[in-house]
Amino acid sequence: MGSTRVNFRLPEELIQKADVAAEVSKKNRTEIVKEALQEYLDDIEGDEKFKEAVVELYLNDQIRFEVLKEFIGRQDAESVRASKTILDQGEDLADDLAGL
Repeated sequence: MGSTRVNFRLPEELIQKADVAAEVSKKNRTEIVKEALQEYLDDIEGDEKFKEAVVELYLNDQIRFEVLKEFIGRQDAESVRASKTILDQGEDLADDLAGL
């Protein structure tokens, strides 16, 4: 998996703590932030309400299928995509009928 440079601001005290943690664990600041973010995502991905919210984003065309798959797994994502196709076709049909 590739990597992307990200620039963002953090509170000074958080940076200081990350730097101390990096020094103690013989890692760099980037590794500390990456591990913390991964741990957070691992925790939240197990939450059903979070998964439902991610599916909702996909159904509303706010995230791509590949992103959905990362969060809920390929098999579940395929099922959601099939349902979305049916829902979208139903909406298209309703729009066509409304135009008659």
